[in-house]
Amino acid sequence: MPKAVFRVPTPALLAAGLAAIAATPFAWSAPGLQAVYLLPAGFAAWVVRNRTTVDGERLVARSTFRTRVIRWDDVKAIKLTPKGWLSAVLRDDSLVRLPAVRAGHLPTLSLVSGGRVADPNAAAGPAEDAEPDQDATPPSVESQE
Repeated sequence: MPKAVFRVPTPALLAAGLAAIAATPFAWSAPGLQAVYLLPAGFAAWVVRNRTTVDGERLVARSTFRTRVIRWDDVKAIKLTPKGWLSAVLRDDSLVRLPAVRAGHLPTLSLVSGGRVADPNAAAGPAEDAEPDQDATPPSVESQE
């Protein structure tokens, strides 16, 4: 059974490490300022924890503090937010954010879900000519009297 895991790219952990290194002079300048290391550690935990796992039977949305398992039968639609993130709309019209899943992942989501999510690339047909064909006649409406 195909499975896809969408996660924050692991090179983002470099940002957490660099932030910890950059915070070192400040953190050791006075007692108690070592708490500043909690910020890069929290960011690293967010990078490692946030992910969405999709297979043919279910979606598993893991956020920083919560894991939500959703069967495909409970999903009514997939909603695209203005910033390009995806959320699952459940049968009761509640939204479940799908961490690390963006609009560009829709073809993969369609493939792994077994077609439960429409692939927008497959729906787009070949481009039509800009100019209409001169020989083509528009369809006529016939009435029976």
